[in-house]
Amino acid sequence: MAVKPLVREFSTEQEVISAVNELETRGIDHDDIYVLAHERDDTRDIADAADANTIGTAEEGLGTAVKNLFQKRGDELRSKLEEVGLSSIEAQQYERKLDEGKVLVLVKGDNNLDTWV
Repeated sequence: MAVKPLVREFSTEQEVISAVNELETRGIDHDDIYVLAHERDDTRDIADAADANTIGTAEEGLGTAVKNLFQKRGDELRSKLEEVGLSSIEAQQYERKLDEGKVLVLVKGDNNLDTWV
């Protein structure tokens, strides 16, 4: 069974950049760090600025990626969060945070981030 990703929410792009830098300093593999914002353009822009990844076809699988093309944004965001290992309830909770303008940083994989705040 896959390890559930760690998720933290941030309010600004600068906070996200700092968090990604801290994660990499702590030895977390670049390939395990993802950024998700409510708007697609914001997600891409912040991920580029922070040198992090976005949740794409490789993480979702082709079927989910195609399905997401036809879903409302909220449904798409919840689907992305579930595909990386969160429960549907957790995905709903984080999707509400995205609606409020928060940006999520997700860390996939088996890591030692018990103290990441």
